[in-house]
Amino acid sequence: MRREELVEYLEGLLQPEKFRDYCPNGLQVEGSAEIQRIVAGVSASQALLDAAVMRGADAVLVHHGYFWKGEDGRVTGIRKNRLGTLLANDINLLAYHLPLDAHPGLGNNAQLAARLGWLPEGRFGDQNIAWFGRLPETLDAASLGDNLSGLLGRQPQMIGDSSRQIRRIGWCSGGAQGYFEQAIALGLDAYVSGEISEQTVHLARESGVVYFAAGHHATERFGVKSLADHLVERFGLESEFVDIDNPV
Repeated sequence: MRREELVEYLEGLLQPEKFRDYCPNGLQVEGSAEIQRIVAGVSASQALLDAAVMRGADAVLVHHGYFWKGEDGRVTGIRKNRLGTLLANDINLLAYHLPLDAHPGLGNNAQLAARLGWLPEGRFGDQNIAWFGRLPETLDAASLGDNLSGLLGRQPQMIGDSSRQIRRIGWCSGGAQGYFEQAIALGLDAYVSGEISEQTVHLARESGVVYFAAGHHATERFGVKSLADHLVERFGLESEFVDIDNPV
């Protein structure tokens, strides 16, 4: 399909204009005017770009793209190599950050809930990015950690009492540890995010709310994958999700 048609569809689906984001959303690097084959991944690393070249992709679709606020904008070194790979191979780069976290069906948080059977009840945090709800049945914290491990393929770091009974839960993929105090104020039993900070440990210990740091990369794989699968189903495009492992 035409690049402009795909971009227009994604803009309507994800509505990036509604978000105050840290990077531009949408088409970040222009490539081929026609798009048939997409490589999707969490971050537009050199390894993902190389995989896209090997697969003859017309576009790379990611959650973490380029041109973040505060970055050095000079095109040198790593930035030169990445942009050079895209431009030399006429590959489009499409990136959606907060809009993909927040989408009610395809987003990272929606997909975490769907895959783990959590029952969403509301939103909180900056721009309503974080979600809260309940588990279908009460679990102790250790069992909840095992469920996360089974889905994500890695054991999350848990701060708190492993025997605490968890019914009400909050979650936000990626680097959303800053919403933990709001989760505590909501009276939740546990909060799941991707990363953890030094002060998070003390908040968990003193509040009794169990904190799970399940991995920034690991918690943000499902949004971009579900978005790419959606494009395949709707437009008949070819897509492959390439997971460039990241332990963070």
